[in-house]
Amino acid sequence: MGELGESVAARVIARTGVQRVPTAKAEVFQARRFIPAPLCEALIALIEADRRPSTIADDIGDPAFRTSETCDLPDTHPAVRELEQRFADLSGLDPAYGEPIQGQRYAVGQEFKAHTDYFDPLGADYQRFCALSGQRTWTFMIYLNDVAAGGATRFRHLSKMFQPEMGKLLFWNNRLEDGAVNPATLHHGMKVRRGVKYVITKWYREDLWRG
Repeated sequence: MGELGESVAARVIARTGVQRVPTAKAEVFQARRFIPAPLCEALIALIEADRRPSTIADDIGDPAFRTSETCDLPDTHPAVRELEQRFADLSGLDPAYGEPIQGQRYAVGQEFKAHTDYFDPLGADYQRFCALSGQRTWTFMIYLNDVAAGGATRFRHLSKMFQPEMGKLLFWNNRLEDGAVNPATLHHGMKVRRGVKYVITKWYREDLWRG
């Protein structure tokens, strides 16, 4: 699985506008203005139309751990199809290995406390989420709007913080070179202080996505 990470990294770094975050602890990249404002607006409308309370794996009994709302985006919608194509063109990853695209909405005071996108191999829900399609590999996240205050994504182990910016893509490899999960990808969707934050999230798996 290390070869897959290397191939994606080599492909994206050659693309104009893609920047690798200067750290040896994880493969993390960003690309400003990855998608245009009209596409951001179309995706926000989809999130608003079908949002529901977000959930977590391995629930630790903290009702304030993840307080955002979530929406599964319809893969038949033109805006979603365009986004899927943009991800594929950038990364070279086969869409058949990707989970359905999700949207998230964070109102004032809402957050997603420090967590990893991979599933804890020792966690109670590991088999439930990974038995069919394997572990999560890459995460692709897009900020759909500017936020008046707050809402940054903080990677504590990398000493990096990313501010919401309309159309900006942030993406990272959840694994190490040997294929093991990378704890340095722990990140915190920090509280929104003013305004509303909308993001898109796309996760890829080790094996074909089987839902």
